[in-house]
Amino acid sequence: MGPRVLIVGAGFGGVAAAIELQRHGITDITILDKAPETGGTWFWNTYPGAACDVPSHFYSFSYDQRRDWQRLCPLQEEILVYLRDVIARNGIERLIRHGVTVTGCSWDDDAQQWRVTTEEGEILEGDALILATGQLHQPAYPDLDGMDAFRGHTFHSARWDHDYDLRGKRVAVVGTGASAVQFVPEVAEEAQHLTVFQRTGNWFLPRKNRPYPGFWKTLIRRVPGLQSWRRMYMFYYCESLTLSIRHPRTLGRFLGMRSAGFMRMQLKNPEIREKVWPDYIFGCKRVLFSSDFLPTLQRPDVDLVTERIAGMSEDGIVTADGRVHEADCVIWATGFKTNDFMFPMEVSGANGRDLREVWADGAHAHLGIVVPGFPSMFVMYGPNTNTSGGSIILYLEAQARYLRQAIQAQVARRAAAIEVRPEVEARSAGEVQERFKGTAWTACDSWYRTENGRIVANWPGTMKEYLEATERLDPAEYEFLPRAPARETADTPVASG
Repeated sequence: MGPRVLIVGAGFGGVAAAIELQRHGITDITILDKAPETGGTWFWNTYPGAACDVPSHFYSFSYDQRRDWQRLCPLQEEILVYLRDVIARNGIERLIRHGVTVTGCSWDDDAQQWRVTTEEGEILEGDALILATGQLHQPAYPDLDGMDAFRGHTFHSARWDHDYDLRGKRVAVVGTGASAVQFVPEVAEEAQHLTVFQRTGNWFLPRKNRPYPGFWKTLIRRVPGLQSWRRMYMFYYCESLTLSIRHPRTLGRFLGMRSAGFMRMQLKNPEIREKVWPDYIFGCKRVLFSSDFLPTLQRPDVDLVTERIAGMSEDGIVTADGRVHEADCVIWATGFKTNDFMFPMEVSGANGRDLREVWADGAHAHLGIVVPGFPSMFVMYGPNTNTSGGSIILYLEAQARYLRQAIQAQVARRAAAIEVRPEVEARSAGEVQERFKGTAWTACDSWYRTENGRIVANWPGTMKEYLEATERLDPAEYEFLPRAPARETADTPVASG
């Protein structure tokens, strides 16, 4: 009988792991997901205009390519259809249990296995645990005085209220990050008046996400190698963005100049331009792609507010200058609890080691996947595996291959578990942080960093470097936990002398 594998999360990460394991004969897999349907972040994020920044042909599995994408960057609905098609073609749906919230995962030292507890009190047991909850799944809300006093309607952009009609309403949007950039132009078309509250400006690059013309879709379908060439082109184009962030004084200057030129061209209003212009170098925070957001801010029925928010009243949002910005509806575009990863789920390893305590000064893991003291536990899209200029699916495929090798090594040695050596993880985590020095990522505060300044979200190098680092598991970097001898029970016959 093969190893029992428990996976928490049925988004791209959990699905990638399940497919990789199945392809190599590891079939005793159970996937637990809190959502009522499959899709991960693309199930939850349904706001108007929701789409991926990464081109369609690159935001897809290398082994399951689709040739009928409708536009450069896929919309939420199209991504969801693609992922569910992949699940169906690979027989993954039968492994998934929907509507199951995991509250805790603990390693049982005596039984040498993982015990996963659900909100309903059910306990599942497994030989390996894969946490595929991702980094962008828990909405973050501001803590403002007077929030309960507001008489209007509120919701988070990641939990869009489609039953609320925005037409003819005074709408306030708090936040100007990646989600807001996509839905603000859509909301402006419906609202009577829109007020956008910005804390920090962003650097922009153009993106006109028009549907592909018919001739281009025909070429993709019929010309051999064109799809592969386009993926390769996207790979190196995205690598150039990462390299510009790694080298802000050389390559970064050129891409920053392109961004500045594009923004100046779009921002005809000098007052709005002054408000929007970022006060940090290109690439320090997430670079946003939109050709619609900046023009929307210059509409006569849209106000951009950069004054600090002091609180809320029953009529709207109160800024530090004492002004009340009246609103019928407030949409929180305030992002996610990016540094929480799988928390508030309780995760305890060998000898009751608490992962929250281990990560108290910032999350860290060898290659973003394995943590000392947590036998046969693997994290998908873990610490320092976010990409600033590529496709996260490429990283997930690499992580799935790596953890599959780890489980195979465990099985081949008839071990109870596999665990990365502490000195290996400490060295690699230190090297990751060292590589951030001199890059744009360290030039300002961002959601990539903890309060103490540690960058826990991003990989400091290129996609190519991550693929190389995870290509082959080195058994010498791991300890293999021997199986405990079978314990005698009352029913065990005892030899007489």
